[in-house]
Amino acid sequence: MTDAGLRHGRASLGLSFGVQGVAFALLVTRIPAIQDQYGISDGLLPVFLAAVPILAGAGSVATEKVVARVRPGVVLRWSQPLVLLALLGVGAGREVWHVAVALGVFGLAVGALDASMNMLGVSLQRAYGRSIMLGFHAAYSLGGIAGASLAWAGARWDLSLLGSYLPVVVVLLPAALVGSRWYTEGKGPDGKGPEEQGAGPGGAGGALSFRLLLPLCLVMSFAYIGDSTVSNWSAKYLQDVLGGSEQLATVPYNVYMVTTLLGRALGDLGVRRFGAVAVVRCGSLLAAGGFAVVAVAPGAWVGMFGFTMLGFGLCVIVPQTFAAAGRMFPGNSDAAVARLNIFNYVGFLVGSPLVGALGDAWSYRGAMLVPMVLVLATLVYARAFGPEPARYGGGHERPHTADVG
Repeated sequence: MTDAGLRHGRASLGLSFGVQGVAFALLVTRIPAIQDQYGISDGLLPVFLAAVPILAGAGSVATEKVVARVRPGVVLRWSQPLVLLALLGVGAGREVWHVAVALGVFGLAVGALDASMNMLGVSLQRAYGRSIMLGFHAAYSLGGIAGASLAWAGARWDLSLLGSYLPVVVVLLPAALVGSRWYTEGKGPDGKGPEEQGAGPGGAGGALSFRLLLPLCLVMSFAYIGDSTVSNWSAKYLQDVLGGSEQLATVPYNVYMVTTLLGRALGDLGVRRFGAVAVVRCGSLLAAGGFAVVAVAPGAWVGMFGFTMLGFGLCVIVPQTFAAAGRMFPGNSDAAVARLNIFNYVGFLVGSPLVGALGDAWSYRGAMLVPMVLVLATLVYARAFGPEPARYGGGHERPHTADVG
């Protein structure tokens, strides 16, 4: 693989992460409008919302099987347009069964998309021989900010869902298809792809051991429990518990997204300098500290500071978890990433209901301590992020094939 090929592959995959960030943000930030358009009751809405991550988990499982026959780039090339078309279907329908079908397709395609994107990211990081995974997830965060802004504009100008979604899909669908021409899988320092790698810490021949992968699966779940807590409860918490205004209550999630973008944009430099273990430990401590500040905050502005800490802390954990899975199973990284990706959706499904139930039964301040404890538990598994033969960065870096920027 030439330097130019790697650069093109990195840019095209970054575009894919960004497009997915836009699409997902456009869906989740317009849920009230979706509910109104289809007349979905408050009792039925949680069923629709839960179905998406459940089906995404099924899509990730299916991708593990599919990539044994076709390469992840092929899966990504066709799953991303399907996600965008399903989003358009959500906006175009009129009957409840229309949105049920569209969300079902969206969920299955998102699972395949998330898994294949991260498979390619892990493969390219192997070729670079240094941390670049956080940069891909920074592109996702940037796309999320853009998608949320577009959703705000659509709501502000009272556009229909179809009016909001159609221009975005018309622009992003061709861009994604054109960008997919340059998807590439990187080779390791030995010139071999993941399927050609020899034995690694995962076992002979890189065989996938769920027992060894389990710590990373738990970390992934803990991170997404924390993330879904911020996504679903920050506005309510700031307004109802900390006494903030309705306008101020919309700010914490935006601040969280911006700090996530900044943390991921700079995080690769930290991994190269200090190693993944140190970065994950610092991120876990910072995120736990953020939850602690939120739980004891006397007012809205202190709470805002806590949510800012959360963004900087949580943002590094998920990308490094995927990267660690790739290093742990060098001969079977695609399957490891697909299986690990399922726990993204497990955390998303558990987090919001858990905090809501604890808040109703106990207190929302107390409920914030639960994700704090779970994020702190990441420290127990931090060593899983830095197997000695595969640590990247200054002081830890392996020789790599080429420095391609």
